[in-house]
Amino acid sequence: MEGSPIPVLTVPTAPYEDQRPAGGGGLRRPTGLFEGQRNYLPNFIQSVLSSIDLRDRQGCTMVVGSDGRYFSRTATEIVVQMAAANGIGRLIIGQNGILSTPAVSCIIRKIKAAGGIILTASHCPGGPGGEFGVKFNVANGGPAPDVVSDKIYQISKTIEEYAICPDLRIDLSRLGRQEFDLENKFKPFRVEIVDPVDIYLNLLRTIFDFNAIKSLLTGPGQLKIRVDAMHGVMGPYVRKVLCDELGAPANSAINCVPLEDFGGQHPDPNLTYATTLLEAMKGGEYGFGAAFDADGDRYMILGQNGFFVSPSDSLAIIAANLSCIPYFRQMGVRGFGRSMPTSTALDRVAKSMKVPVYETPAGWRFFSNLMDSGRCSLCGEESFGTGSDHLREKDGLWAVLVWLSIIAARKQSVEEIVRDHWAKFGRHYYCRFDYEGLEPKTTYYIMRDLEALVTDKSFIGQQFAVGSHVYSVAKTDSFEYVDPVDGTVTKKQGLRIIFSDASRLIFRLSSSSGVRATIRLYAESYERDPSGHDQEPQAVLSPLIAIALKISQIHERTGRRGPTVIT
Repeated sequence: MEGSPIPVLTVPTAPYEDQRPAGGGGLRRPTGLFEGQRNYLPNFIQSVLSSIDLRDRQGCTMVVGSDGRYFSRTATEIVVQMAAANGIGRLIIGQNGILSTPAVSCIIRKIKAAGGIILTASHCPGGPGGEFGVKFNVANGGPAPDVVSDKIYQISKTIEEYAICPDLRIDLSRLGRQEFDLENKFKPFRVEIVDPVDIYLNLLRTIFDFNAIKSLLTGPGQLKIRVDAMHGVMGPYVRKVLCDELGAPANSAINCVPLEDFGGQHPDPNLTYATTLLEAMKGGEYGFGAAFDADGDRYMILGQNGFFVSPSDSLAIIAANLSCIPYFRQMGVRGFGRSMPTSTALDRVAKSMKVPVYETPAGWRFFSNLMDSGRCSLCGEESFGTGSDHLREKDGLWAVLVWLSIIAARKQSVEEIVRDHWAKFGRHYYCRFDYEGLEPKTTYYIMRDLEALVTDKSFIGQQFAVGSHVYSVAKTDSFEYVDPVDGTVTKKQGLRIIFSDASRLIFRLSSSSGVRATIRLYAESYERDPSGHDQEPQAVLSPLIAIALKISQIHERTGRRGPTVIT
């Protein structure tokens, strides 16, 4: 802290009409919009900061991190300059600006920060032609609830100026404290650059039996693993936790250098994009494989020979084996949560354990109230996200360590564990079809017409014959959620068709990028008989898909011949 105080400037600006957070306080747009549109990023950052009550904001601590994508360093500098000008007292930032989303949640909760700003577009591509995003997490460490997102949006529509200290410069590479004297401020503004892994690693040590996992990875007959960080934020975490701490060989971890464009790849851990890992696992050399998305909250599990564990199965299997984790043996299990589109495999486990299941809209923010009120111990979504009440975010590495703990305790392979689960609870065949990049107006009319069709009373009892299959409609609705904690009602969260054999079809509109829209189609069918557990999901579900395509006319109305992505 040298020289004269750094000036605080007030810069005139004009609002943008498109800065409504998509959910959880997050704004995701093409990178060029953030980089090229005048004041686009400062406007949103000011709206976020102004959403915090002034008395809570003055002198408070906040956490800042990014997944390392293109434009993150520039954006981090702007966030720091604006936080200082807006009265924030201290910022905790990961070295080189890097912090996974779970680590941000962890640090917020550990130091009791007022919240955190995460610069990420999750699993979307990076680079100048990719996407960029800003996400706001609140004081419990979780994504902003809708009431906060609405407040941010209202502020963004009327913003006239923002405060910034453009001369403030920080060294993101240097660990430790940096202090700055600002004009008209009584106390120095402080920035602390921290190791991105250490605080989060300390939390994991309290949850898992690291000795058991280390024995699995290093002892006689060690499990050979392959973990793909997909050039996102998780590289340092994989190396420090799995390799340095738990003894996995260094060559177990691939694509561990965070890159601004994720190596030109789509950092989405599924069978469509994590092909490098899939091919390695198909060779049979490795017994366990995992991949993470750009910001580290999503994950995929593969067994030997590329055996795929669906996210819904993974959630149910974790739930059925929580006794393998010291944290849950100590804390107990109070309840489970899943998003409505996620398969009902979890419900069967919950019934056997005599614990409640909370069915919520898609979006992790809906789980926070359940966990804060002590109702929920484990939550998950079909979009490759699982977590527990140790944080208020989904947590990819946590889920991987749970799986390794289960393997260590049960002394079985991934495939054996999954097949045992199916034998006990039955198999839920499940697929998601994404129709991406659609015109928002087109998707609006498709969903409007579908809702009118399926919610009409005459639709109940209707029968659909496809080949030898006959499906009878038992229930339909436009899903709405009443929060059991505060009574908040969230409507129009997807259209459900439930058949008499418990098969389900779900249609849901998603528009997280704000520019184009996505219709997601989900199909689920239950098979109790073990002799029917070896079929291809798409083959089993093809009659349901045929019904969905017939009633939605999605191909005819969009000009598409099929979905963009199938998971």
